[in-house]
Amino acid sequence: MRIFAVRMTKYKIEVRELLSRIIETEAENEDDAVEMVRRMYHNCDIVLDASDYQETEIGAKR
Repeated sequence: MRIFAVRMTKYKIEVRELLSRIIETEAENEDDAVEMVRRMYHNCDIVLDASDYQETEIGAKR
């Protein structure tokens, strides 16, 4: 009886989740509003969580 070994190949599979939330703010112009929210995000005043979930993508990473 012959036993054949099956060679397994390693794959890198990426799981990517998209979280999204709309932040309403007041500012003199759009650039200032974006910068204000950017600072709030970087200061952890805005923290996205599971309630902000939008979609998941799963695919091979090359």
